[in-house]
Amino acid sequence: MTIAIVGGGLAAATAVTELRERGYDGELVLFAAENHLPYERPPLSKDVLLGKKNVEAAAVHEAGWYRDHDVRIELRTRVTSIDTDAHVLTARSEAGHESELHYDRLLIATGAVPRHLEAAERVAHPVYLRTMEDSAGLKARLTPDAHVVIIGAGWIGLEVASAARQAGARVTMFEVAELPLLRVLGPEVARVFAELHRHHGVDLRLGTQVAESDMVEADVLVVGVGAAPATELAESAGLAVENGILVDTTLRTSAPDVYAIGDVANHDHPVLGRRIRVEHWDTAIEQGKVVARNLLGAEEPYVHLPYFFTDQYDLGMEYFGSVGPEGYDRVDIEGDTDVARGGAFRAYWVSDGMVVAAMHANDWDSSDAVRDSVGKPR
Repeated sequence: MTIAIVGGGLAAATAVTELRERGYDGELVLFAAENHLPYERPPLSKDVLLGKKNVEAAAVHEAGWYRDHDVRIELRTRVTSIDTDAHVLTARSEAGHESELHYDRLLIATGAVPRHLEAAERVAHPVYLRTMEDSAGLKARLTPDAHVVIIGAGWIGLEVASAARQAGARVTMFEVAELPLLRVLGPEVARVFAELHRHHGVDLRLGTQVAESDMVEADVLVVGVGAAPATELAESAGLAVENGILVDTTLRTSAPDVYAIGDVANHDHPVLGRRIRVEHWDTAIEQGKVVARNLLGAEEPYVHLPYFFTDQYDLGMEYFGSVGPEGYDRVDIEGDTDVARGGAFRAYWVSDGMVVAAMHANDWDSSDAVRDSVGKPR
C-alpha cells in the first residue's frame, strides 16, 4: 500500500510519525513545497522572534529520522493535480520536473496562507509571518531603533508586538475592531489584552483603519489580518470545499481514500455538533494522530476539543473549547485580570447554562480543571 501526504507542516509530520509508530511499513511519500523538512509554525512568532530558538529548532524531526523510518520526502515539490478516481497525483518540482504517483490513501495537509493586504503592498514591502524565512528576516529587523507598524491585532499581531517591544522597538498597532481578539474572546476578556499591550508601551489604535502615511513611516510593516485555507488543489480535484476542505467526523473528504487535516480541514465535529476549522498547533497534532489510524483502516471520529495557547510578555494563556457562531450568554471571570502586574485569572464562557469555552491566564495549576469544565453545567 502507498500512502501519500501533501503538506510540510506539523499536521503532516505528525501523521507520518504516527503511521510508522503504528507499524505501517508500506510506501510513505510526503510532498513539501518549501525547501525545509516539516516544521512547526508557533515558534516562528514566539521563541524565534524572542531570540530563544533559531528557526531550525522548529523542525519536527531531523533528516535522519525520515531516512531511518523509510519516509520519502519530496522537498520543493508541489502536487499540482489529483485524480481521485484513478488514485493518481501529479507533482512538479521547483526545477520543473513532473512526476506521477499512484496512491492507495491520500492525506491533504496544505495548511493556510496569510491574507494579503493590497493597500500595504502598494506602499511598502510588508512582512507576512508564515515561513521560516519570514520569521528569521523579521527577527533581524526587530531592533531598538526600529518603528514597527502592525496591521491586525489577532494572535500573530499581538505576539509580534510583544517580541518587538521586548527587543526595544517602537510599536504602533492598527485594528479595525474596537478591541484586539474581539471576535475570539468577546469584550470582557479582549480588554485584558488591550490593557496588557498598552502597559508595555504599544501604541494601540483600535477601531481604526491604517492610512498609507502610517505605513510609509514604518521601518517594519507587519500584516496579520488572518489566513485562508489553501484549498486550490482540493477544488481542482473536485473535493467538497467551503471555508476549507469539508471532512466528516473521521476526517475523510468527499472522495474515496482521501483525508484532510490541520488548518485546511473544515471538520464535522461530533461533540460540538457543528463544523469547525481550527488553525492551531494542538489540532494539527491531534488530528494527525487520529487520521493516521484511519488511513490504516480505522473509523475513529475526531472528538478532541479545540485548544490554543499564547505567550505575550509575562502572560501565558491556555484556551479550551469553542464558543461558536451562536455566541454566549455570559462570561464568568475569577481572579485578577490585571495580568500586566502579575494577575492571574480564569474565564468561563457560558451558553444555556453550559460551559462552551474556558481559559486561564497565568494560572497553570488550574489548567486541568479549566479544560475539564468545558461541556459541564455552570
